[in-house]
Amino acid sequence: MANTPSNMLPLGTKAPDFKLLDTTTNEYKALSELQGRLGTVIMFICNHCPFVKHLNASISQLAKKYQPKGINFIAISSNDVENYPQDSPQLMTLVSQEAGYTFPYLYDSSQEVAKAYDAACTPDFYLFDPKLLLVYRGQYDSSRPGNEIPVTGQDLKQAMDSLIDGTAISEVQKPSMGCNIKWKKAK
Repeated sequence: MANTPSNMLPLGTKAPDFKLLDTTTNEYKALSELQGRLGTVIMFICNHCPFVKHLNASISQLAKKYQPKGINFIAISSNDVENYPQDSPQLMTLVSQEAGYTFPYLYDSSQEVAKAYDAACTPDFYLFDPKLLLVYRGQYDSSRPGNEIPVTGQDLKQAMDSLIDGTAISEVQKPSMGCNIKWKKAK
């Protein structure tokens, strides 16, 4: 298990646009179709990462709680499936069903979207406001596999609550930590 921190894209960055395969519907979806009325959480995850597995149940519950409030969730997997077949789109569909995702789980086959977001690890979380400007990036909470800290989603929840309430989001944000994105080797 590699401990790779997120790169912390600068706050205020406009969300890079994309159109990717949604493995839950087998249709291509664009960011403009998926963004939330009040905000959008974009998370880079994958099927096999122990850090993601550690949070999966909580992420599903958090999405169910915040989607009715106007915050949409979008999950993206950008891992190299040639060398990591456990992250294939077919298995993404199964993971989505098993975890009870109520949000799209998109496949970034070219890895261009992960590069555009400067994503580094799984999980890597980004929260954008209604204008798709970055207001939070970093950790879900301080829980990690084996550290005995309960999974609460506290860091992301505080940012979403502030966005919904129209109050300032703290600029003190801690990087996420997880497995590195499995980049394709240059041919």
